[in-house]
Amino acid sequence: MAEAIARRSAVRRPSLCASVAYEGSDAGDGMIASARDFTADFLAAAPAAGGGPVSRERVDLARLVVSELVTNAVRHAPGPCRVLLELFDGALEISVFDHLDASPVPRAHDPRRIGQHGVEIVVAVCESVSVEPQPSGKRVRARLSLA
Repeated sequence: MAEAIARRSAVRRPSLCASVAYEGSDAGDGMIASARDFTADFLAAAPAAGGGPVSRERVDLARLVVSELVTNAVRHAPGPCRVLLELFDGALEISVFDHLDASPVPRAHDPRRIGQHGVEIVVAVCESVSVEPQPSGKRVRARLSLA
């Protein structure tokens, strides 16, 4: 019993969280732009949640990560997707849920390749990136430092 209590108290709780769902019929570019704006608005609320203001550079990086993850969902997993943002002390966790089981795979660096660098970018700017299977698809979670 004490072990269960200790485990429960170790669960991290975000100081602020929000999510937005997009239907499969939403226009891809519109979803991507909307997700970027959602992220900027979310981070603008960070001081009210007890965190300090987030620098413009970090907001731009968060918008970039969301854009790349949602773009990947739009291109490779057409259908509904959801963006979940969770603010923790000094970090933002960005999750994108879609209905495709396959995981995104970073490709080898190739400066001649046009496009398809999204996963490389996300891995380069984030502290961690993980893919978690879900009952109907997957969750791609990226942790971005806000410091």
